[in-house]
Amino acid sequence: MNLVVIGGGAAGFFCAVNAARLNPSLSVTIIERSSKLLSKVRISGGGRCNLTHACYDINDMCKRYPRGEQFVRKAFHSFFTTDTIEWFNSRHVPTKAEDDGRMFPTSDSSESIISCLMKEANRYRVQIRMNRDVKHLQRNVSSWTLTFSDGHIEDADFVCLATGGQPKTIMFDWIKELGHHIEDPVPSLFTFNMPGHDITELMGVAVADANVKVTGSKLNQRGPILITHWGLSGPAVLKLSAWGAREFATQNYDFSVQVNWLPSFNEQTFREAMLVHKESNPLQQVFNRNPYGLPQRLWQYLVLRSEINETLRWVELPLVKLNKLVRSVTAFDVTVKGKTTYKEEFVTAGGVLLNEVHVQTMESKKQPNLFFAGEVLNVDGITGGYNFQHAWTSGYIAAVAIAGRSTNK
Repeated sequence: MNLVVIGGGAAGFFCAVNAARLNPSLSVTIIERSSKLLSKVRISGGGRCNLTHACYDINDMCKRYPRGEQFVRKAFHSFFTTDTIEWFNSRHVPTKAEDDGRMFPTSDSSESIISCLMKEANRYRVQIRMNRDVKHLQRNVSSWTLTFSDGHIEDADFVCLATGGQPKTIMFDWIKELGHHIEDPVPSLFTFNMPGHDITELMGVAVADANVKVTGSKLNQRGPILITHWGLSGPAVLKLSAWGAREFATQNYDFSVQVNWLPSFNEQTFREAMLVHKESNPLQQVFNRNPYGLPQRLWQYLVLRSEINETLRWVELPLVKLNKLVRSVTAFDVTVKGKTTYKEEFVTAGGVLLNEVHVQTMESKKQPNLFFAGEVLNVDGITGGYNFQHAWTSGYIAAVAIAGRSTNK
């Protein structure tokens, strides 16, 4: 019996190595169309690999998935964050949790994860073939025929599609030919572009805690923000982009956001705090003194934006300009025009409809012995290790099902 896994990313590798481990008589092959294996693993978390999240409650964990919440809720009962941590730890890859819950190998290197998966592949004789592009799948009486772009044909008893997200619906056509339906893909986890806005001059400035709200919408996220040369990024923005992925797509990525740089205040409470500070520090210059812990470059930018002269003292600050500063700090309005995605970290909202897949096995409800794992499914999580956890979970569930099925044949 043989299994062909199409896709050499996290989900594909996890399916392949676990299926081969659970059933040593099963011949397993990974087919990767590019020249790179585990590319997202390599670059995730700045090269450290944010492999999961330190969340140990399934109900809490599944709330981090804008698409697929109910699907992963069921799947996590089979393989959860605790299982991921134990799986890697038992293979001499210990993990650690950071303050924000993101989990990394203690080595702080994605190479630890890649090396572990490659060792497992070697140990269980998983074959790996790169630069091989499958163009067509055909179901036979009891097997599958794979047709490659160069015309080569081969058979498989089991196929697992772990091809990841795709930027265009047309790239799912070969899956549609199998009777499956696709939720059209749109980008998720992207940064907000603000072309021509002067805040981009503050590139590199980071705010540890801010709130970003989409104007005229309930979409809202709080967390770290990074100002870049194209606009706003950081966890709060990336999470907001995930929750609003489809809404932003329909707006052609042209919308407005409001940033509160000090979310522990609202306009009223910050105005009151400013008046108290003005009374207590009348001779201090507004521009030079930043009493609220904001990065100094950002504070000075907001002061100048509020038409406050650099030499003006608090005692000289007119109420109208104080109110402008209050607004600039707690309700900074800006228009977003476009997005930026990192092509290797590209995450899509969309994919194979979940009601066409058995969550207990990841097997197609349309075609026997066809399985799915990872982002090819219409599941995506916010930033923080959630997409990798779905990859490990779905890959493992498919592996268990395939190994058991092939043992019984």
